[in-house]
Amino acid sequence: MTANEGQASGRERVAGAPLGPGSLLWETAGDPRSLLPGMAAGILQLMLPGLGAGVSDHSNFFDDPYDRIFRSIPFIWGAIFATSDAEGAARGRQIRDFHHGVKGVDHHGRRYHALDPEVFWWAHATFTWEMFRARELYFPIPLSPAAREQLYAETVTWYHRYGVSDRPVPPTYAAFRERFETICRHELELTPAVQWVLDPTENPASQAEPIRLPSLLAPLSGLATRLGSDLLRTMVYGAMPDVVRRRFGFRWTHVDRLAFVGVCAALKAATPAVDRGALELLWPEGTPHLDPRDRTRVVLAGPNRRQRRGADRRANRVVA
Repeated sequence: MTANEGQASGRERVAGAPLGPGSLLWETAGDPRSLLPGMAAGILQLMLPGLGAGVSDHSNFFDDPYDRIFRSIPFIWGAIFATSDAEGAARGRQIRDFHHGVKGVDHHGRRYHALDPEVFWWAHATFTWEMFRARELYFPIPLSPAAREQLYAETVTWYHRYGVSDRPVPPTYAAFRERFETICRHELELTPAVQWVLDPTENPASQAEPIRLPSLLAPLSGLATRLGSDLLRTMVYGAMPDVVRRRFGFRWTHVDRLAFVGVCAALKAATPAVDRGALELLWPEGTPHLDPRDRTRVVLAGPNRRQRRGADRRANRVVA
């Protein structure tokens, strides 16, 4: 993006901060716990009518909702973990160019385009929120006010790499939080895509995968699966902004809250295990991230078992 593009709205281009080894965004996005608020972030994306319609109309979302995540994350994280600004810009523009044909009419009859700056920025804003939410919930050391501003400036650089107008980009972290909450309060909706995602009778991915315990424990497999589904629900709804849970009436009890506090405490305490690679299987295949044993190195994630099973299911459907 040129400076003139960034000033099209009559204001200075929002300042970013350098990305690279030692940056807070590398530190955060390079940790697999950064992925944990991702399902909540995905739901927030789908709640914006234009974005939800684009995903529904132009992807295989209803056939395999996880496939969109598995395909997108390696590219999006690639725009963070580029070896230079030029490489980052090239990767970001590749992502932008995937969206040129993503346009249509939403469920209100309003036209949308994925490259509308407001729509494109909201997708990025949910990833920005995801980084801050992960730091808040799952990392042991909270960010100082100065560090929050630093991390936000780094996410602005990340956004600049897409080459989309920064007209909607708030200039500070405080302004970002205010704009984010305003959208949550007034612009998000239970779009058809979100209603499908949250309906366990329609979307099998809203439940944990069946757990099959071995040998004498086999009779407890159903209980283990139910507990897994309860944990998945707790993680998704717990990470969501409180204003969204309240506005749309998502069930969130005191028991849920206590369970979520326990999960957060466990993940904070698990930092030594995470540093030894305990959560490496969370990464979608091919996602760049920091080597947990040497956090100065960027490595690519290996095969992801859930991702491979999804690919096998899609291949079997094609054969059938």
